[in-house]
Amino acid sequence: MAFLREFGSYLPSRVVTNDEIGVKVGVDFEWIRNVSGIEERRFASENETVASMATRAGEACLSRSGVNPSEIGMVIVASGSAERQFPGPAATVAKDLGCESAVALDFPMASAGSLFALSMASRVAEQFREVLVIGAEKMSDIVLREPMERGVAVLFGDGAGAALVSSTEGRAKIIESVIATDGTYAEDLKLECEKPLMMNGRSVILQASRKIPAAIQNALERAEVLAEQVQVFLMHQANQNLIDRVATAIGVSSELFYSNIRRYGNTSSASMLIAADEWVREHGFQSDIPVVFAAFGAGFNWGALVARGV
Repeated sequence: MAFLREFGSYLPSRVVTNDEIGVKVGVDFEWIRNVSGIEERRFASENETVASMATRAGEACLSRSGVNPSEIGMVIVASGSAERQFPGPAATVAKDLGCESAVALDFPMASAGSLFALSMASRVAEQFREVLVIGAEKMSDIVLREPMERGVAVLFGDGAGAALVSSTEGRAKIIESVIATDGTYAEDLKLECEKPLMMNGRSVILQASRKIPAAIQNALERAEVLAEQVQVFLMHQANQNLIDRVATAIGVSSELFYSNIRRYGNTSSASMLIAADEWVREHGFQSDIPVVFAAFGAGFNWGALVARGV
Protein backbone atom coordinates (compact mmCIF):
# COMPACT_ATOMS: atom_id res chain seq x y z
CA MET A 1 0.00 0.00 0.00
CA ALA A 2 1.30 3.46 -0.89
CA PHE A 3 0.01 7.01 -0.56
CA LEU A 4 0.72 10.37 -2.18
CA ARG A 5 1.54 12.29 0.96
CA GLU A 6 2.64 15.72 -0.26
CA PHE A 7 3.90 17.73 -3.22
CA GLY A 8 6.32 20.59 -3.86
CA SER A 9 7.80 22.50 -6.76
CA TYR A 10 10.36 25.10 -7.75
CA LEU A 11 10.34 27.46 -10.75
CA PRO A 12 13.25 29.77 -11.62
CA SER A 13 12.49 33.48 -11.40
CA ARG A 14 13.43 34.45 -14.96
CA VAL A 15 10.37 34.61 -17.26
CA VAL A 16 11.10 34.16 -20.99
CA THR A 17 8.25 35.28 -23.23
CA ASN A 18 7.37 34.02 -26.69
CA ASP A 19 8.61 37.29 -28.11
CA GLU A 20 12.05 36.82 -26.51
CA ILE A 21 12.56 33.22 -27.56
CA GLY A 22 10.77 33.64 -30.90
CA VAL A 23 13.18 36.28 -32.18
CA LYS A 24 16.03 33.78 -31.83
CA VAL A 25 14.44 31.37 -34.31
CA GLY A 26 12.38 33.68 -36.48
CA VAL A 27 8.84 32.99 -35.27
CA ASP A 28 6.28 35.20 -33.57
CA PHE A 29 4.24 35.01 -30.38
CA GLU A 30 1.07 33.73 -32.05
CA TRP A 31 2.80 30.96 -33.99
CA ILE A 32 4.26 29.53 -30.78
CA ARG A 33 0.95 29.76 -28.94
CA ASN A 34 -0.97 28.17 -31.81
CA VAL A 35 1.33 25.15 -32.17
CA SER A 36 1.85 24.54 -28.43
CA GLY A 37 -0.36 26.64 -26.16
CA ILE A 38 2.76 28.17 -24.61
CA GLU A 39 3.01 31.90 -23.91
CA GLU A 40 6.03 31.97 -21.60
CA ARG A 41 8.46 29.71 -19.79
CA ARG A 42 11.09 29.91 -17.02
CA PHE A 43 14.83 29.72 -17.60
CA ALA A 44 17.24 28.93 -14.78
CA SER A 45 20.20 31.15 -14.00
CA GLU A 46 23.76 30.08 -14.79
CA ASN A 47 24.40 28.96 -11.22
CA GLU A 48 21.21 26.88 -10.99
CA THR A 49 21.55 23.19 -11.80
CA VAL A 50 19.25 20.21 -12.08
CA ALA A 51 20.38 19.19 -8.58
CA SER A 52 19.88 22.62 -7.02
CA MET A 53 16.37 22.98 -8.47
CA ALA A 54 15.51 19.42 -7.42
CA THR A 55 16.67 20.25 -3.91
CA ARG A 56 14.44 23.34 -3.78
CA ALA A 57 11.40 21.33 -4.85
CA GLY A 58 12.26 18.57 -2.37
CA GLU A 59 12.60 21.10 0.44
CA ALA A 60 9.16 22.51 -0.31
CA CYS A 61 7.64 19.03 -0.34
CA LEU A 62 9.25 17.91 2.92
CA SER A 63 8.44 21.20 4.66
CA ARG A 64 4.74 20.85 3.85
CA SER A 65 4.67 17.18 4.82
CA GLY A 66 6.29 17.67 8.23
CA VAL A 67 8.51 14.66 7.51
CA ASN A 68 12.09 14.95 8.73
CA PRO A 69 14.72 14.35 6.01
CA SER A 70 16.21 11.61 8.17
CA GLU A 71 12.97 9.64 7.74
CA ILE A 72 13.35 9.41 3.95
CA GLY A 73 14.34 5.91 2.87
CA MET A 74 14.80 6.59 -0.83
CA VAL A 75 15.25 9.61 -3.09
CA ILE A 76 14.50 9.20 -6.81
CA VAL A 77 15.43 12.01 -9.20
CA ALA A 78 14.11 11.86 -12.76
CA SER A 79 15.89 14.07 -15.30
CA GLY A 80 16.86 13.93 -18.95
CA SER A 81 18.98 17.08 -18.76
CA ALA A 82 21.47 16.48 -15.93
CA GLU A 83 24.76 18.29 -16.44
CA ARG A 84 26.96 15.18 -16.33
CA GLN A 85 26.69 11.51 -17.18
CA PHE A 86 27.64 10.27 -13.70
CA PRO A 87 27.11 10.49 -10.88
CA GLY A 88 23.56 11.61 -11.47
CA PRO A 89 21.92 14.35 -9.39
CA ALA A 90 20.14 12.03 -6.94
CA ALA A 91 23.11 11.53 -4.59
CA THR A 92 23.77 15.27 -4.42
CA VAL A 93 20.09 16.05 -3.84
CA ALA A 94 19.82 13.48 -1.04
CA LYS A 95 22.90 14.95 0.65
CA ASP A 96 21.74 18.56 0.28
CA LEU A 97 18.31 17.71 1.67
CA GLY A 98 19.83 15.98 4.68
CA CYS A 99 18.57 12.54 3.58
CA GLU A 100 22.04 11.12 3.96
CA SER A 101 20.92 7.61 4.93
CA ALA A 102 18.53 7.34 1.98
CA VAL A 103 19.16 5.24 -1.10
CA ALA A 104 19.59 7.68 -4.01
CA LEU A 105 18.41 6.54 -7.42
CA ASP A 106 18.55 8.34 -10.78
CA PHE A 107 16.00 7.92 -13.57
CA PRO A 108 17.73 9.49 -16.62
CA MET A 109 14.45 9.75 -18.49
CA ALA A 110 12.94 12.66 -20.39
CA SER A 111 9.27 13.60 -19.86
CA ALA A 112 7.98 10.27 -18.52
CA GLY A 113 10.58 10.00 -15.74
CA SER A 114 8.49 11.26 -12.84
CA LEU A 115 5.57 8.98 -13.78
CA PHE A 116 7.86 5.95 -13.89
CA ALA A 117 9.41 7.05 -10.59
CA LEU A 118 5.98 7.32 -8.91
CA SER A 119 5.09 3.86 -10.15
CA MET A 120 8.36 2.47 -8.81
CA ALA A 121 7.98 4.32 -5.51
CA SER A 122 4.51 2.86 -4.98
CA ARG A 123 6.01 -0.61 -5.26
CA VAL A 124 8.95 -0.10 -2.89
CA ALA A 125 7.29 2.17 -0.32
CA GLU A 126 6.61 -0.75 2.01
CA GLN A 127 10.35 -1.37 2.22
CA PHE A 128 11.58 2.24 2.33
CA ARG A 129 8.52 3.77 4.05
CA GLU A 130 9.01 7.33 2.77
CA VAL A 131 10.14 7.76 -0.87
CA LEU A 132 10.81 11.24 -2.22
CA VAL A 133 10.28 11.47 -6.00
CA ILE A 134 11.60 14.53 -7.83
CA GLY A 135 11.52 15.50 -11.49
CA ALA A 136 13.96 18.29 -12.39
CA GLU A 137 15.04 19.67 -15.74
CA LYS A 138 17.28 22.46 -17.05
CA MET A 139 16.16 22.30 -20.66
CA SER A 140 17.32 25.84 -21.49
CA ASP A 141 20.95 24.72 -21.69
CA ILE A 142 19.93 22.16 -24.30
CA VAL A 143 17.43 23.99 -26.51
CA LEU A 144 19.71 27.03 -26.89
CA ARG A 145 22.48 24.93 -28.43
CA GLU A 146 23.25 25.77 -32.03
CA PRO A 147 21.85 25.07 -34.53
CA MET A 148 18.55 26.05 -32.90
CA GLU A 149 15.42 24.54 -34.41
CA ARG A 150 12.25 26.60 -34.16
CA GLY A 151 10.04 23.59 -33.49
CA VAL A 152 12.17 22.64 -30.48
CA ALA A 153 13.68 25.79 -28.97
CA VAL A 154 10.34 27.47 -28.26
CA LEU A 155 8.80 24.54 -26.39
CA PHE A 156 10.87 23.97 -23.29
CA GLY A 157 11.44 25.53 -19.89
CA ASP A 158 13.17 24.78 -16.59
CA GLY A 159 11.87 23.72 -13.19
CA ALA A 160 11.39 20.94 -10.66
CA GLY A 161 8.50 19.13 -9.02
CA ALA A 162 8.40 16.71 -6.11
CA ALA A 163 6.06 14.15 -4.53
CA LEU A 164 6.41 12.24 -1.28
CA VAL A 165 5.19 8.65 -1.52
CA SER A 166 4.48 7.08 1.87
CA SER A 167 3.61 3.60 3.07
CA THR A 168 1.59 4.96 6.02
CA GLU A 169 -0.54 8.00 5.14
CA GLY A 170 -1.26 10.66 2.55
CA ARG A 171 -3.68 12.77 0.58
CA ALA A 172 -4.48 9.94 -1.84
CA LYS A 173 -3.95 6.20 -2.07
CA ILE A 174 -2.20 4.87 -5.18
CA ILE A 175 -4.44 2.10 -6.49
CA GLU A 176 -3.06 1.27 -9.93
CA SER A 177 -0.30 2.12 -12.40
CA VAL A 178 0.74 0.94 -15.85
CA ILE A 179 4.03 1.73 -17.59
CA ALA A 180 5.30 0.70 -21.03
CA THR A 181 8.20 1.08 -23.47
CA ASP A 182 8.56 0.78 -27.24
CA GLY A 183 12.10 1.22 -28.55
CA THR A 184 10.94 1.17 -32.17
CA TYR A 185 10.81 4.96 -32.13
CA ALA A 186 13.88 5.64 -29.99
CA GLU A 187 15.56 7.65 -32.75
CA ASP A 188 12.61 10.03 -33.04
CA LEU A 189 13.33 11.81 -29.75
CA LYS A 190 16.90 11.76 -28.53
CA LEU A 191 19.66 13.84 -26.95
CA GLU A 192 23.22 12.80 -27.72
CA CYS A 193 26.13 14.08 -25.64
CA GLU A 194 26.79 17.80 -26.20
CA LYS A 195 24.51 17.86 -29.26
CA PRO A 196 21.18 19.63 -29.88
CA LEU A 197 17.95 17.88 -29.03
CA MET A 198 16.61 15.92 -32.00
CA MET A 199 12.85 15.53 -32.18
CA ASN A 200 10.63 14.20 -34.93
CA GLY A 201 7.63 16.21 -33.80
CA ARG A 202 5.12 14.47 -36.06
CA SER A 203 6.12 11.02 -34.79
CA VAL A 204 6.12 12.13 -31.15
CA ILE A 205 2.65 13.68 -31.34
CA LEU A 206 1.24 10.75 -33.31
CA GLN A 207 2.56 8.11 -30.91
CA ALA A 208 1.73 10.10 -27.79
CA SER A 209 -1.83 10.77 -28.92
CA ARG A 210 -2.31 7.00 -29.32
CA LYS A 211 -0.36 5.61 -26.41
CA ILE A 212 -1.38 7.98 -23.60
CA PRO A 213 -5.14 7.39 -23.98
CA ALA A 214 -4.56 3.64 -24.18
CA ALA A 215 -2.49 3.71 -20.98
CA ILE A 216 -5.08 5.82 -19.17
CA GLN A 217 -7.90 3.49 -20.24
CA ASN A 218 -5.86 0.45 -19.20
CA ALA A 219 -5.13 1.92 -15.76
CA LEU A 220 -8.75 2.97 -15.28
CA GLU A 221 -10.03 -0.47 -16.23
CA ARG A 222 -7.64 -2.18 -13.85
CA ALA A 223 -8.71 0.23 -11.10
CA GLU A 224 -12.39 -0.31 -12.01
CA VAL A 225 -12.90 3.42 -12.55
CA LEU A 226 -14.75 5.20 -15.37
CA ALA A 227 -13.15 8.22 -17.04
CA GLU A 228 -16.11 10.41 -16.13
CA GLN A 229 -15.61 9.58 -12.45
CA VAL A 230 -12.11 11.13 -12.41
CA GLN A 231 -11.69 14.42 -10.54
CA VAL A 232 -8.73 15.61 -12.62
CA PHE A 233 -6.16 14.32 -15.08
CA LEU A 234 -2.61 15.48 -14.23
CA MET A 235 -0.66 14.91 -17.42
CA HIS A 236 2.86 15.71 -18.57
CA GLN A 237 2.65 19.25 -19.93
CA ALA A 238 4.11 18.69 -23.41
CA ASN A 239 1.72 20.53 -25.68
CA GLN A 240 -1.78 21.91 -25.15
CA ASN A 241 -2.96 20.48 -28.46
CA LEU A 242 -1.80 17.02 -27.33
CA ILE A 243 -3.61 17.39 -24.00
CA ASP A 244 -6.80 18.27 -25.87
CA ARG A 245 -6.38 15.25 -28.18
CA VAL A 246 -5.98 12.90 -25.24
CA ALA A 247 -9.12 14.28 -23.57
CA THR A 248 -11.09 13.74 -26.77
CA ALA A 249 -9.73 10.21 -27.18
CA ILE A 250 -10.93 9.10 -23.73
CA GLY A 251 -14.24 10.92 -24.07
CA VAL A 252 -14.01 13.65 -21.44
CA SER A 253 -13.84 17.44 -21.52
CA SER A 254 -10.37 18.96 -21.81
CA GLU A 255 -11.35 21.04 -18.77
CA LEU A 256 -10.75 17.90 -16.68
CA PHE A 257 -7.09 18.03 -17.70
CA TYR A 258 -5.20 20.49 -15.51
CA SER A 259 -2.94 22.69 -17.63
CA ASN A 260 -0.21 25.18 -16.79
CA ILE A 261 1.81 24.84 -20.00
CA ARG A 262 0.85 28.39 -20.97
CA ARG A 263 3.03 29.74 -18.15
CA TYR A 264 5.87 27.22 -17.94
CA GLY A 265 6.25 25.49 -21.29
CA ASN A 266 7.37 21.87 -21.42
CA THR A 267 9.55 21.16 -18.39
CA SER A 268 9.97 17.51 -19.39
CA SER A 269 10.05 15.13 -16.40
CA ALA A 270 9.37 18.00 -14.00
CA SER A 271 6.11 19.08 -15.60
CA MET A 272 3.65 16.52 -14.25
CA LEU A 273 4.72 17.06 -10.64
CA ILE A 274 4.78 20.85 -10.99
CA ALA A 275 1.22 20.62 -12.31
CA ALA A 276 0.25 18.27 -9.47
CA ASP A 277 1.67 20.60 -6.84
CA GLU A 278 -0.20 23.60 -8.25
CA TRP A 279 -3.45 21.65 -8.57
CA VAL A 280 -3.21 20.42 -4.98
CA ARG A 281 -2.69 24.00 -3.76
CA GLU A 282 -5.63 25.26 -5.84
CA HIS A 283 -8.10 22.39 -5.43
CA GLY A 284 -6.91 19.27 -3.61
CA PHE A 285 -8.02 15.66 -3.56
CA GLN A 286 -11.62 14.83 -2.72
CA SER A 287 -12.38 11.86 -0.52
CA ASP A 288 -12.86 8.62 -2.46
CA ILE A 289 -12.60 10.39 -5.87
CA PRO A 290 -9.93 9.15 -8.32
CA VAL A 291 -7.21 11.27 -9.91
CA VAL A 292 -5.14 10.17 -12.91
CA PHE A 293 -1.48 10.94 -13.66
CA ALA A 294 -0.12 10.31 -17.18
CA ALA A 295 3.05 10.92 -19.19
CA PHE A 296 4.84 10.10 -22.43
CA GLY A 297 8.49 10.61 -23.30
CA ALA A 298 11.68 9.58 -25.04
CA GLY A 299 12.27 5.88 -25.46
CA PHE A 300 9.35 5.87 -26.14
CA ASN A 301 8.21 5.42 -22.54
CA TRP A 302 4.70 6.12 -21.30
CA GLY A 303 2.18 5.24 -18.63
CA ALA A 304 -0.60 6.23 -16.27
CA LEU A 305 -1.28 6.04 -12.54
CA VAL A 306 -4.56 6.17 -10.63
CA ALA A 307 -4.84 7.47 -7.06
CA ARG A 308 -7.96 7.88 -4.92
CA GLY A 309 -8.45 10.70 -2.43
CA VAL A 310 -8.64 9.68 1.24
